[in-house]
Amino acid sequence: MRPYTNTHAYYCGVDLHARSLYVNVLDNAGTTRLEQDLPASPDAFLDAVKPYRAGLVVGCECMFAWYWLADLCERERIPFVLGHALAMKAIHGGKAKNDRLDARKIAGLLKGGFFPMAHLYPKAKRDTRDLLRRRSFFVRQRAQLIAHVQNTNAQYNLPPFDKKLTYKGNRSAAIADRFEHPSTKLSITADLALVENYDTQIAALENHLVKSARIDDPATFAFLRTVPGIGPILGLVMLYEIDAIDRFAEVGNYPEAISRSSTPPNGRGGSCDVGTPRTRAVVASANVTTTTAAPRPRHPM
Repeated sequence: MRPYTNTHAYYCGVDLHARSLYVNVLDNAGTTRLEQDLPASPDAFLDAVKPYRAGLVVGCECMFAWYWLADLCERERIPFVLGHALAMKAIHGGKAKNDRLDARKIAGLLKGGFFPMAHLYPKAKRDTRDLLRRRSFFVRQRAQLIAHVQNTNAQYNLPPFDKKLTYKGNRSAAIADRFEHPSTKLSITADLALVENYDTQIAALENHLVKSARIDDPATFAFLRTVPGIGPILGLVMLYEIDAIDRFAEVGNYPEAISRSSTPPNGRGGSCDVGTPRTRAVVASANVTTTTAAPRPRHPM
């Protein structure tokens, strides 16, 4: 985990929430210049830090609402650093926790050169990545509905289905007729209807995502598709979750960024999730499918 080590005149730690934020500004000597609870508003934030704009750096934890703050700092040409939330927790590890203390700790990590940086995902691809993640959520919901149909069938000790219900052609209204009670029939009918709707929505999202990938980074997407076992979905997830591969300075930085570290940043042992679960999952899946799909090497004569 790379720490932020640049020096500045002022260090602004932001404890960010959905509708509010707490700001702490330290100067180069470690003196607190500003402590203030603010609404999560661009104008309120800019007014608060206005006296310290010259030489200011802003840092906050990576949480779901960081987009607007990063975009604001980019627009105002204020250096912005996104912190890896789990690594930051492992570093400061304090028992006392409130907005004021959290903002102070973030500013202190920035000033001390211990602020663990997360990848600042580019704005241009951010919305498409979020849509891809939403598609994954829909796929999981669809799988749960199909699993409920399978489990209900087993619950009543009915004969197993001849074919996989994953495929549209293997599903029909006759599946609900297996069950006697009207309530169970209605439950299964509702499951199947929702699966049909999910099929339609997922297909529309995938079509849009493939078109977006061919605009955002057509060369990388096409290259990923040439790897045996990597289809359009794995290619999309690898493209948008990993982002630009050249952001890793060395080859060894990439597996380090997606793996589970055995030594967290505080050095106390245990384990620490360094990469995102999505990235680890897609790389593991690609390893399996590529190994299965790739032709077996010939033994030398």
